[in-house]
Amino acid sequence: MKRIHSSKAYFHLPGLFEFYELYREFLPLFREHREYFYEWCEIGSIYGSPADCLWGGGRVGFGESDPNDVYDLMQEYGISARLTFSNSLLEERHLSDKKCNALCELFGRGTEVQNGIIVYSDLLLNYIQAKYPKLYFVSTTTKVLTEFEQFLNEVKRDDFLYVVPDFRLNKAFDKWDTLTQHQKDKVEFLCNECCWFGCADRKQCYEAVSRRNLGDNCSEYRCTAPEGDRGYQFSKAMKNPGFIGIEDIKNFYMPMGFSNFKVEGRGLGSALVLEFLLYYMTKPEYQIHVRERIYLDNMLDLF
Repeated sequence: MKRIHSSKAYFHLPGLFEFYELYREFLPLFREHREYFYEWCEIGSIYGSPADCLWGGGRVGFGESDPNDVYDLMQEYGISARLTFSNSLLEERHLSDKKCNALCELFGRGTEVQNGIIVYSDLLLNYIQAKYPKLYFVSTTTKVLTEFEQFLNEVKRDDFLYVVPDFRLNKAFDKWDTLTQHQKDKVEFLCNECCWFGCADRKQCYEAVSRRNLGDNCSEYRCTAPEGDRGYQFSKAMKNPGFIGIEDIKNFYMPMGFSNFKVEGRGLGSALVLEFLLYYMTKPEYQIHVRERIYLDNMLDLF
């Protein structure tokens, strides 16, 4: 896949399987009414994994959409699909999983739009590289590389087309400015993380998700962060020191040469994911038009 680098921001959006119905309504709108959306933004990819996906990680997937329907939708709109296979606890015996291999075979077809894998495990990376060579790879933020040198070493690896840093590195502008343009092209910032900035248990949280996806009998992980029991709140994420808003993208990151921005949210609901699409991509004066189109087409009841 040719790496994205231009004067535009490319958003990598959540819910490939989880929010298929939302994107089935949103993508035609994005194509037919491009005037509703910022001229400087495009969709770089949509990522996710189906329910009960052994190789899945980051979040426990709940998408029930038919993979063939998902594949066809992404191909129709020329959007790269990314399978989130970021389980950190995979062993050799897990590589033969029929469901995950079938997904790689489907999305690894040789087409004009190349699809990718978000990956943690080098074991899985090497396996997919050998068996499904037409897929590209993204190094997952679930590695929790909080030291800049750790992250830079990941960027230097030829295996990865993109690398997603830990959100706590987002505002380290003095360090980001030291990268070459080739390295900047590989960086994909996570914009809207709500996790407590001082969290020291993030890796354990992701490992708990990995165990659940593997079907291990383990106790439920309990977040101990301040207000962690309140779940995701976009208003709270906006106050996070690592938050990247649209003004940050336009005024800092793009002028520095960065083009790729990841929006989290595949473990949330479609109404909140729509709010992300409105905030990051939609001009304020047209947000009501997008809401009306999506809400009416989906017959959404809020109460």
